[in-house]
Amino acid sequence: MKIFILLLTMTLTLLAKEATVEQLFSVQTVKVKQIMTHHIKKSYGYVKADDAKVFDISPRFGGYVIKLYANKIYKYVKKGEALVTLYSPEVYKAKEDYLNSYRYTKGKKNKGMLQSAKLKLQLLGVSKGEIAQVLQKKRVSQNTTIYAPTNGYLFAKNITNGSAFNAKNKLFEIVNIDTVWVEAKVFEKDVSWLKNATSFDISVKSTPKTYKATARLLYPSVDPKEATLTLRLRLNNKSRTLFPGMYANILAQDKQKSYLSVPQTAVIRKAGKYYAFIVGEFEGEYEPVEVSVTPLNNEIYIVNSGLSAGEEVVNNALFMMDSDAQINGLF
Repeated sequence: MKIFILLLTMTLTLLAKEATVEQLFSVQTVKVKQIMTHHIKKSYGYVKADDAKVFDISPRFGGYVIKLYANKIYKYVKKGEALVTLYSPEVYKAKEDYLNSYRYTKGKKNKGMLQSAKLKLQLLGVSKGEIAQVLQKKRVSQNTTIYAPTNGYLFAKNITNGSAFNAKNKLFEIVNIDTVWVEAKVFEKDVSWLKNATSFDISVKSTPKTYKATARLLYPSVDPKEATLTLRLRLNNKSRTLFPGMYANILAQDKQKSYLSVPQTAVIRKAGKYYAFIVGEFEGEYEPVEVSVTPLNNEIYIVNSGLSAGEEVVNNALFMMDSDAQINGLF
């Protein structure tokens, strides 16, 4: 039966005076039309910590751990919370010098020595409260305490109770994730379009919530192996539901515009070119025309040339149209 239909179609086509494709069975058609819509692009990326929200706790002095409060990796700490109490010979001596300078300059107009001693403690990173206690209590504590500079999670903890450490050793890394980044790879051809994108919707598998980007930055560097650039989006994450390393889906869209459009099912590709089938003058005749199209989304093509608004084109059975046209050399 299939062979009979194909042969009959070939015979009728050869008899046609114009370059048209004739079909003897029902064909669905659709009109080329203008639509108002967004241009949407989909990409993928990963959640990363905001570099500005990462804090290293690296004392400017050496010493020994007396009491470790932040004793678990990934523990959440609050700004001002005690992390560790230490003994440092250098800090202890600096506090004694500060107290002695206070006693020596008491009642004198020249306070330069006292100010220098206080500045040394500040440069060592001793907290304001601890410095103030030296003069309030008129005595020096052997220990010093380090406090959290921000809210966040302990992403690194390199000491235990009784540990010794040297100046500049990183004791903790605290990461605040109230804001995070999403980094996505984008192709060079999409760069100009992304600069005009008006919104970015980000989703992850762990929550149904959709996040809106509050800022974006396109890194000025191209990966030569993949020919891609990195797009960085910043997200508010006060609920702390996004964590570094999560896989993210990104939908970018631009302003609404008017596009000349056809369904993607109305276009076929052959030898690197795109074709649509316009309804002919007589019933059952369809003329193949070359068109220039670009995808708007997974269902619609934007028509750049080859078709006009209101023209009627075949929307189904394109595989039959393609077979008949190829047999008769129409395109």
